[in-house]
Amino acid sequence: MTKLAIVYLSTQGSTQMMAEAIAEGVSQKHIEVRVNNFYEWDPKDAATYDGIAIGSSTFYYKMLEPIAKFLDALIAEGVEGKVGAAFGSYGWSGEAPVMIAEKMREAGMKVVDPVLRIQYVPDEKDLKECQRLGKDIAMKLKKLVKE
Repeated sequence: MTKLAIVYLSTQGSTQMMAEAIAEGVSQKHIEVRVNNFYEWDPKDAATYDGIAIGSSTFYYKMLEPIAKFLDALIAEGVEGKVGAAFGSYGWSGEAPVMIAEKMREAGMKVVDPVLRIQYVPDEKDLKECQRLGKDIAMKLKKLVKE
């Protein structure tokens, strides 16, 4: 079965809310999904999934350092050709998801656009956008499996 790993680091809980809503959208399209904060993941395990979505809040115009290190370790495992997605919450600048997506593209991943950035705590409309991203990821995964 096609599988998606959702890895996130959330400082205030907003990125976690996004991750869970993305997972809901993915599972509605019958794709197996595992969503956990990055402490629960080993990059080697995440690299075995067909798709990987990574979320980080933005801190001082960057992705959180533990996520940056996780992403580097994940890429070292070999992720070329896999589906990737980036998301995150922010207070005022919001660069982290864009940086994650850039690194994924450089590693040869097929990144789902647009990158999802939500300011502050996601409201109901924002969570629906997250579910939509989950569905888009699922459709891209299904297309990849057919190729």
